[in-house]
Amino acid sequence: MAVDVLLGLQWGDEGKGKIVDVLAPRYQVVARFQGGPNAGHTLEFDGFKHVLHQIPSGIFRQEVQNIIGNGVVLDPIIFKKEIEGLAHFNLDLKKNLEISKKASIILPTHRLLDAAYELAKGKEKIGSTLKGIGPTYTDKISRQGLRVGDMISPNFPEKYKALVDRHKAILDVYQYEYDLAEAEAAFFEAVDFMKQFPLVDSEYSVNHAITEGKTILAEGAQGSLLDVDFGSYPFVTSSNTVTAGACTGLGVAPKNIGEVYGIFKAYATRVGSGPFPTELEDEVGEAMRQEGREFGSTTGRPRRCGWIDLPALKYAMMINGVTQLIMMKADVLNIFEEIQVCTAYEMPDGTVTDQIPFEITDIKVKPIYSTLPGWHCSLEGMRDFNELPAELTNYIAFLEKHLNLPINFISTGPDREACVLRGSLA
Repeated sequence: MAVDVLLGLQWGDEGKGKIVDVLAPRYQVVARFQGGPNAGHTLEFDGFKHVLHQIPSGIFRQEVQNIIGNGVVLDPIIFKKEIEGLAHFNLDLKKNLEISKKASIILPTHRLLDAAYELAKGKEKIGSTLKGIGPTYTDKISRQGLRVGDMISPNFPEKYKALVDRHKAILDVYQYEYDLAEAEAAFFEAVDFMKQFPLVDSEYSVNHAITEGKTILAEGAQGSLLDVDFGSYPFVTSSNTVTAGACTGLGVAPKNIGEVYGIFKAYATRVGSGPFPTELEDEVGEAMRQEGREFGSTTGRPRRCGWIDLPALKYAMMINGVTQLIMMKADVLNIFEEIQVCTAYEMPDGTVTDQIPFEITDIKVKPIYSTLPGWHCSLEGMRDFNELPAELTNYIAFLEKHLNLPINFISTGPDREACVLRGSLA
């Protein structure tokens, strides 16, 4: 059985958590393959809202096996808080949640380094969530980081101290003041807590599931335009958020990748610094922000909002090999009489392109828009495509013509039941 991959096609916050939760009943395994607590996957059902940061979004389905893969960077403190936040759901988490021994551990000093680096950048700051993600991946790549499997090693305290001493030396160079005692105590308490859960060689778990013919969904975090290689570098995250990241983040051979679900909003948002050609820094953008409740689920920061960007979306589809499209938050556009769609960019020299230029972080491109009529009505209670207003189906058809792929899922509200399914998703 192939591994299906679900990921975001924009700058993150596309609504991946809801879709994993909706699709989870079709799968026996849901595995997270990259990122860390800088991600926030929001799920809403039965009038309840819950945000997951590191735990796979299939966790609310007791029959689903959830795996935190080797490509994830895991903060034990946040993990403990997440688990405690799920207590009232009466889930047997020690039964249906596994953690890769090869997942990297975020130390309290990683968070300090993150803050020190960002402060030193001044006006050139990236917009980090300050969760220690970048410094943890840095230690991983420089071959000095700690992994979950190290926690059960008898010399873990010595390994920890050696790495923390290196971090302290860097913090001294930056003259960054800190008090480590409280966070360090919470860290070791959380490490002991994590040891209660199955710590496994998750690449074997995933590949055994493939051999056994189980249905598997690989869940990504952030978005494709934040990929460390293909995103708007340096304003990106520290991992590979694209389909290829599922292979390295779970130990899956490329031949075993099946469907690639690409998720995008009916408009666009971005958190933090970096290029955003269609950004609306006016009352329209603010109305979009308020209607869509566009505030970071991890940081609470207001998200930058703008119209949908088709050159960026087509680029993300290309590098991911998307086979199915999922459009989120169509209901947020209910309030607009007209809707703009960016179909190309005008470069500073006057030329027009539908490709993302390498210089996107250094130059300002002008979006070229097509204007479509809005539907200006509520989508509440609509569950069938034929119930949707004509203006919305026309909008969908316009996007499909440019993207050359059907949109098989349209989200019409935050709840797990608020959706319209078409094609193979129906």
